[in-house]
Amino acid sequence: MPTSTWNRHHVLSLADFTTAEYDTVLQTAASFQEVLSRRTKKVPSLQGQVVANLFFEPSTRTRSSFELAAKRLSADTLNFAAATSSMTKGETILDTAKTYLAMGTDIMVIRHREAGVPQAIAQEMDRLGVRVSVLNAGDGQHEHPSQALLDLFTICTLIDPNHPHLELLKGKKIAIVGDILHSRVARSNIWSLTASGAQVHLAAPPTLLPKLFAEYVCEEKAESRQLFLHWQLEPALQDADFVMTLRLQKERMTAHLLPSLREYHQLFGITRTKLQLCKSNVKVLHPGPVNRGVEISSDLMDDPEFSLIQSQVTSGIAIRMALLYLLGSGKVSGI
Repeated sequence: MPTSTWNRHHVLSLADFTTAEYDTVLQTAASFQEVLSRRTKKVPSLQGQVVANLFFEPSTRTRSSFELAAKRLSADTLNFAAATSSMTKGETILDTAKTYLAMGTDIMVIRHREAGVPQAIAQEMDRLGVRVSVLNAGDGQHEHPSQALLDLFTICTLIDPNHPHLELLKGKKIAIVGDILHSRVARSNIWSLTASGAQVHLAAPPTLLPKLFAEYVCEEKAESRQLFLHWQLEPALQDADFVMTLRLQKERMTAHLLPSLREYHQLFGITRTKLQLCKSNVKVLHPGPVNRGVEISSDLMDDPEFSLIQSQVTSGIAIRMALLYLLGSGKVSGI
């Protein structure tokens, strides 16, 4: 189990991840992918540790994936739901976190609709001097590290199932299409994919991809990172190796940013016809949940020749096992 290059106590963002850290996560996930193919899918790696899933925002895939990942590692799990918690009685987020700390939690997986909440909890844990790790499971319009890592793992294992690593994507063209403005997934994917040396092409209507979005990539890293913006779909798809389409996050839209869903699908929805612009072996990803017939045609979504959507869900368990393992017992050899 490759842990020698792992020294992180929290996983809050991919902005400063190194190539070695990406490869450590990918190779650790590959080991757990093999575990998940066995008849007995459980390992004792985190036995005796407590993983608390503190989801202040609704989620199906991410929450279930983290819970199953923790259980596959033999950890005890605590699941928090804001609607039935003491927060309805006025308890603060930090007080909630401290309550779970008092229960013996070792790793907190945090999801919140406001950016910065996982960072605030991590800072409080550090201030208290406790060895509790915080893993960002999605915060506002900031980042979603584990989703980007599972996307990376899905693509890399498709190219090299036995040895997934970051350099496999060098020179590949990857199009990210859709509601980029509101997407924490897009932001994390920009960090991971440009770090690999891939050419990342963003495509969306101007209302969902403002020019200032290009400044998201830090100036000191811009020279080595290839990021391109398009307000039409065709240039982004031309000769693309992979296409990531994103959900229209209507719940986050505070203004009327689109004329209609029908027009959006006509201009930016991914269909078989539009994929003809891409490489012949192009693959399509979507983080879910999917608005069928809006971001992607329903028949294409279900076609295993093109769609990696179900593979992403499966990869999510291995990646989240890897992250929990590295945070919880990264110095332990073997699984």
